[in-house]
Amino acid sequence: MQQQPFVIERTYNAPVQAVWEAITDKDKMKQWYFDLEAFKPEVGFEFRFYGGEGENQFLHICRITEVIPGQKLTHTWQYEGQPEETFVTFELFPEGDKTRLRLTHEGLEKIAGYGPMFAKENFVAGWTDIIGNLLKDFVEKN
Repeated sequence: MQQQPFVIERTYNAPVQAVWEAITDKDKMKQWYFDLEAFKPEVGFEFRFYGGEGENQFLHICRITEVIPGQKLTHTWQYEGQPEETFVTFELFPEGDKTRLRLTHEGLEKIAGYGPMFAKENFVAGWTDIIGNLLKDFVEKN
């Protein structure tokens, strides 16, 4: 049975270009997201990073699958040693001098069986903090 993807929307007091750069420039991403060794918003580009809490650090393996500059970025989200891929999409919508961002994480039901750390509630909490607080603070202060 397919579940609904997790979707979160937030509006930032920042122009689209500033938000786009925040989600596609590895040096800016390092300040609010994850410490990526390399990142290019190009279809096929693969990037990796460690994320998690305390001793529960997991290697994330991601590959860019869609790019519409200034509007949309989609990438896979997979864990080392696990076969299932999920998909994360960032979509940007200009609203005057502000930007509405919609993040969609699809396929969480496919990885829920990996253990309690992979429960949908944990992704909801994580993305809510990342999109609702960390990214918001970064783009509105820069």
